[in-house]
Amino acid sequence: MTKYGSFPGARPRRLRTTPAMRRMVAEYRLHPADLILPAFVREGIGEPVPISAMPGVVQHTRDTLRKAAVEAVEAGVAGIMLFGVPLDEKKDAAGTAGTDPDGILQVAIRDVRAEVGDDLVIMSDLCLDEYTDHGHCGVLDAEGRVDNDATLERYAEMAQVQADAGVHVVGPSGMMDGQVGVVRDALDQTGHEDVSILAYTAKYASAFYGPFREAVGSSLKGDRKTYQQDAANLRESLRELALDLDEGADMVMVKPALPYLDVLARIADEVEVPVAAYQISGEYAMVEAAAEKGWIDRDKAILETLTGIKRAGASMILTYWATEVARGLK
Repeated sequence: MTKYGSFPGARPRRLRTTPAMRRMVAEYRLHPADLILPAFVREGIGEPVPISAMPGVVQHTRDTLRKAAVEAVEAGVAGIMLFGVPLDEKKDAAGTAGTDPDGILQVAIRDVRAEVGDDLVIMSDLCLDEYTDHGHCGVLDAEGRVDNDATLERYAEMAQVQADAGVHVVGPSGMMDGQVGVVRDALDQTGHEDVSILAYTAKYASAFYGPFREAVGSSLKGDRKTYQQDAANLRESLRELALDLDEGADMVMVKPALPYLDVLARIADEVEVPVAAYQISGEYAMVEAAAEKGWIDRDKAILETLTGIKRAGASMILTYWATEVARGLK
């Protein structure tokens, strides 16, 4: 008792006294099954190529990608999101390598499916930016603008070849109007009714994508502000959400994660489908760079960021630390 009487009567600190106590009363827990590993596979290389802005992350060969998939399964990771990096000479204005049945992404899907079967949810990036010589997520019109409806036709083709290769989930990420509906129709009309769609519902034009551009060998000139969302807008995300759900999205996603936790929380409150968040390359790079400088505790920072994303409402988290963190959690 203090000289002020019996206060404080409520003592929340009682529930923080020991590690065991804190663990027992924790409101949110990370689990390996919450995690999805984004992975890059590059055509024409014999050894993995390190990504300078993402220490510890590489552009995989087909063989090392198979190994990474097996390691993810052994760690208990739920899924893997695959991104293809074609040879530069195969890029063109229409991104035809993205719809070539023997293109690098389709080959990688078949490789991973053959290696791990259904033990890992195999997801694929459904977008043209890796395959176009101009680096945009769609085909361009005569004025050099991204042609929304012409791009949808290309996305329909991509969905079919990715599904034919054995993918479990496609992730249309280009932020074209109507993309989820077109992809759903294309899948259903080709006998792929069981392939799910993870909609990139709220994908913002972000400064944090920089390292990713290196990872996929992007040819982008300019920016994507005419199709990705503006950082100032929240209500716009809810409109995109309603449209994606109406068009048949099975799951929805917010990207990036940490700068948009408010958007994530709002969307998670609105829906009954699974909600994902993508902890993107710039978020990864910031933690790794600060840890390398000795400014933060790397392992604690990783877990804190992931816990924050889950607390905001994500049931699935795409993170380049997926396998590492899953091993630690197990």
